[in-house]
Amino acid sequence: MYYKSISSKLFDVFNILLMLLIAFVCIAPILHMIFASVSEPDKLVLHKGIILRPLGFTLKGYKMVFENADIVRGYINSIIYVVSSTVLGVLLTILGGYVLSRREFLFRNQIMLFIAFTIMFNGGLIPFYMVVKALGLVNTRLAMIIPSCLQAFLIVLMRSSFMQIPESMEEAAKIDGANHLIILFKIYVPLAKATIAVIVFFYAVMQWNSWFNAAIFLRDKSLYPIQLVLRNLITEANALPVLASESGVVGMEQLYKVLIQYCAMTLTTIPVLIIYPFLQRYFEKGVIIGTLR
Repeated sequence: MYYKSISSKLFDVFNILLMLLIAFVCIAPILHMIFASVSEPDKLVLHKGIILRPLGFTLKGYKMVFENADIVRGYINSIIYVVSSTVLGVLLTILGGYVLSRREFLFRNQIMLFIAFTIMFNGGLIPFYMVVKALGLVNTRLAMIIPSCLQAFLIVLMRSSFMQIPESMEEAAKIDGANHLIILFKIYVPLAKATIAVIVFFYAVMQWNSWFNAAIFLRDKSLYPIQLVLRNLITEANALPVLASESGVVGMEQLYKVLIQYCAMTLTTIPVLIIYPFLQRYFEKGVIIGTLR
């Protein structure tokens, strides 16, 4: 049996308590949001502090959310933007990372220097808007897909992961007559699936949480993603007043606005919480492998 000193046991106790405290700090806001979304609106408004149990129980807020055409349309738009930009972004990142990892590619170091420069410096918001406008993408779905479908940091991550694969595997494939596409998708992609999973997660979450580009480039509300709809719902209190007028209770409209805000936030957070556990086993491995060089 391994003997632990008193100081070692005290450290273990302190460490466990500290980790529990940090876990509670991370989980408490999520619990507050979920429990608030199913609480009675009158009790919700009067409550102060973090909610760690439902204040009553009602699903009327979720019913009103799904009856709101703007919110439902926002979810559909977000799914379109996330799927499109993630698929295109991952494909371009894989292709870019493969080309830049080739040791026989003449200007790969110069291009990598240029890419690294764009990570640290950018032209700013006004040039960004002028470029998108010059391409005719303003107020179109492509304004949400094309500018966000390629990230310099993820190209570097993908390149580093490909460079960990032994050259002997590529040389053996070339002897068998394989071209670059076969080498990439039959050898490199399967061996780098952990890093690719991380890249998929980055692109999907980045696009799912994006609202700033939509606020700049989109004028048509039918093109708004859910995050921008939610932002307008919170900042402008743009909710449904129908049930308030039917109830005849003074201030009921404001009560339901608060409830709808929590319901909408919960529905936008749940997809990420569902997807993350399936990618967690790849996340740490992919990041470590992709940053070795």
